[in-house]
Amino acid sequence: MSRDRNTPPEKRALPPRVLVEETPEQAAANKLAREQRDAQVRGVSSLHAMREAIKLAARDLPGIAAVPRVGKLDAAGFRERAAAGLPFLIEGIVGRWPLAQHPHAILRERHGHMPVRARVGDYINTAFAPDRAMQDMSMAEYLDLAERTQGLPPYLGNLELRELNSMCHWPTWFDKMGPPRFWIGPAGTVTPLHCDYDDNIFAQIWGSKRLFLAPPHHDAFLYPREANAILFGSPFDPEAPDYEQFPLARQATMIEVIVHPGDMLYVPAGWYHQVRALTFSLSSNRWARGVPLALQA
Repeated sequence: MSRDRNTPPEKRALPPRVLVEETPEQAAANKLAREQRDAQVRGVSSLHAMREAIKLAARDLPGIAAVPRVGKLDAAGFRERAAAGLPFLIEGIVGRWPLAQHPHAILRERHGHMPVRARVGDYINTAFAPDRAMQDMSMAEYLDLAERTQGLPPYLGNLELRELNSMCHWPTWFDKMGPPRFWIGPAGTVTPLHCDYDDNIFAQIWGSKRLFLAPPHHDAFLYPREANAILFGSPFDPEAPDYEQFPLARQATMIEVIVHPGDMLYVPAGWYHQVRALTFSLSSNRWARGVPLALQA
């Protein structure tokens, strides 16, 4: 323990990836315990009931063809707008962060020894599976690998990089938020279509990304698969739609939005989204840990 405290943060090892073998009975008991714990954290009696309430409320949402872009919001203004249950984009807020004002070279020059865990191989088709291929390396090794990889580039996704977060200034719009997560990679990195049942603020620090969004109740058209009680994936790809295999997807509304450096996107709980980097990109997000704002109205 003392050795870890005396080790520079950038040289500490990542926590081990452990795939535990469970009996069906143990798996069911552990799943129930996790869901009960997650429900308690969010202040709801049941995650299933929360998911159904989100989808029911979404049926009354007005249809939108584009994600609105707004200016600076204080906490009260953000919460009032978010309570409407629709996504929106706040311009410029992230551009004032110290990290946004650094060049990309800071990753190699200042954080090259930082331990990271990269998604490698075909991480799209295994996006929500426990056996997705991952590889531990340093930040500098990742940047080298990303430069020389042909085809789908490796991706640093959903990592808690505290050294980078020290240069970010998150707004206090939620009563309780999870830790910031970072997403780093060249053009072509993708997070396939999925939904999180937590409110989400997504900060675009460097580069640009394209997102496709679909409202919660359109899961009926998206063939969802449960990864866990607050994360559902879809096999449908809105960038290359296969309506022969997924005919119901013709009925799903897909809203495209480009996030640019300095933008922050609010994705309400339950909204499906697919994310693709258009250029080398650094993004970060935080999920709220409470009753979704659309259910508090």
